[in-house]
Amino acid sequence: MSNLDFFKACLANELKATHDIIAALPTDQLSYKPHEVSRSAYEIAEHIVAHVYDFSVILSSGQCDECLTMPFSSAAEGAQKLNELWGKTQQMLENYDENSFNTTPVELLVEGRSILTIPRANMMWFFLFDIIHHRGQLSTYIRPMGGKNPAVYGWSADSLNG
Repeated sequence: MSNLDFFKACLANELKATHDIIAALPTDQLSYKPHEVSRSAYEIAEHIVAHVYDFSVILSSGQCDECLTMPFSSAAEGAQKLNELWGKTQQMLENYDENSFNTTPVELLVEGRSILTIPRANMMWFFLFDIIHHRGQLSTYIRPMGGKNPAVYGWSADSLNG
């Protein structure tokens, strides 16, 4: 299996879990944060959705000025926006060239400041792993927010107990 095919398979597998975590956030508690220095649930979810937007930029350009905001008004809307952007990325990857995926350099910028330049594939994996990391953060917020954790890589106590 090529790196591109493996990435596409992993991306497809992570969509449902990421969608379900964002959709499980109680909308009336999106400002929740466990500690004063922590990001709020909304800020983390918005960051995840923005990273999914960034996938399309990374695939179509040699430069990605990281999208830091992708506003939404409810958990359901955030989850829907994530699905739409994720679908666009999957479509872009359908006929993507393996060589271009693996070797084309992409520069990461944050607010116009160059951070690093790495091959496109590495940048895509970097963003996917960051999404998974932040999804894990959100999963720890859901119960204290009054919600129920969906299954991610197997059953959760909440999915077993209704």
